[in-house]
Amino acid sequence: MGTICNLGRKTMSTIETIRHTSIELVGRPSGRRGFVSRIVRVVRSLAQQIAALIERRRGRLVLLEMTDEQLRDIGVSRSDAYREGIRRFWD
Repeated sequence: MGTICNLGRKTMSTIETIRHTSIELVGRPSGRRGFVSRIVRVVRSLAQQIAALIERRRGRLVLLEMTDEQLRDIGVSRSDAYREGIRRFWD
């Protein structure tokens, strides 16, 4: 319901505005804080993806450095290790 204001001779009725309670806003950041938190999430996600790519590349380089005996222990042939080792880091 609106409230009634008496302004001299005229009586006016106002419309109540919609107000969000704190319960409605939980988990829903807004404004600048929401934008910054989204940017932080994107940057963090990119950093994790890059870290995973780097780790994958390191693992492939280790395969190239292994001896035939070490490769035999893990069940990988020299040609398979070479094929895996020369792959690009994003594959």
